[in-house]
Amino acid sequence: MGVSPKLDLATLSYWAKLKGIDLLATGDFTHPTWLAELRSQLKPETDGLFSYDGVRFILGTELSCVYQQNDRTRRLHLLLYAPDFEAVDRLRERLSPWGNLESDGRPTLGISAHDLVQTALEADPRCVVIPAHVWTPWFGVYGSKGGFDSLAECFGDMLPNIHAIETGLSSDPGMNWRIPELKGMTIVSSSDAHSAPRLGREATVFDTELSYEGFQQAVEKGRVAYTLEFYPEEGKYHYDGHRKCGVRQHPEVTAAQNGRCPVCKRKLTVGVASRIEDLSAGRLDVDMIAGGLIHGGVNRAPYRRLIPLNEIIGEAMGRGPDTKGAQAVYMRLVHEVAPELTLLQETPLALIETVAGERVAEGVDRARRGDLHIEPGYDGVYGTVSIWDK
Repeated sequence: MGVSPKLDLATLSYWAKLKGIDLLATGDFTHPTWLAELRSQLKPETDGLFSYDGVRFILGTELSCVYQQNDRTRRLHLLLYAPDFEAVDRLRERLSPWGNLESDGRPTLGISAHDLVQTALEADPRCVVIPAHVWTPWFGVYGSKGGFDSLAECFGDMLPNIHAIETGLSSDPGMNWRIPELKGMTIVSSSDAHSAPRLGREATVFDTELSYEGFQQAVEKGRVAYTLEFYPEEGKYHYDGHRKCGVRQHPEVTAAQNGRCPVCKRKLTVGVASRIEDLSAGRLDVDMIAGGLIHGGVNRAPYRRLIPLNEIIGEAMGRGPDTKGAQAVYMRLVHEVAPELTLLQETPLALIETVAGERVAEGVDRARRGDLHIEPGYDGVYGTVSIWDK
């Protein structure tokens, strides 16, 4: 449900190579049909991971928990990783009473976040649970609509088993560093890809061996080299707003209006920027360091913001990023020069220019330097990041 019908292992592996991704989560392992496909097609490796056509996979999925706590309906998306299919079988057995595992790849379960963590660890102590896109209003643990004001309130005595949070497209590590509760918490980023070409729009570069145990240790010990981030303003819930009224505004404006829409006077959908202001301990200075990485001090993994290559090409050519012309240039670059994530970060501009032309190379350069024009997203509407001033 909600994903491309082409999102099978062959397509995932093909695009992982084009992107330059070493490790993918399988997604949706609680669904019986997809689980059967994973069992039949993935090759187990000795390091606790799996492979398909030269690409490594980890058994990982996303669950939607909808339940009542403290007289409020809570809606949370949680990432869940398992070390093997035996653990997945035990998880499915324990989770099946809480919802219909056949209805959706990301099933809706009536279990609390606390009990979900407890259930996962009972199924296998090597399981890893990470709150997903923690700031989105409707399904983030800090979300304004269905979340909490703290991880402690959400997870209770299971909090010591939560070692990481996932930024989501509407926040980046710098925004999360402002939250005192997250000091010492590992910050990871994932692409949340519902189609294969969107793989790698966010990613985590782990400083560890490529194995399930290495992944688990990286999450628990913070062994992250850096993360690759969407521009958070481009996320669908960055600013406050009302889509029906065409209202998008900065948190300071919302505060002055007592959270009401200036058009219809109803409550605005409070975005990520506002929630971070509410829960933060003030401003935080961040520094740009060599290679475009953004650093926040000791014991914080830096991060780098990226614009997807097809969007750079499309804007450079004056056409849509998914048109045949833009796709042809994209394929030439990733087949003849380097995978996308390498192209975006370190491939010499002169080499990009020889294959794709001067304007595409200029677009990559501007993206690396952050020389951009940004209109933040709001209330389910994606923001826009433009390279050239229209």
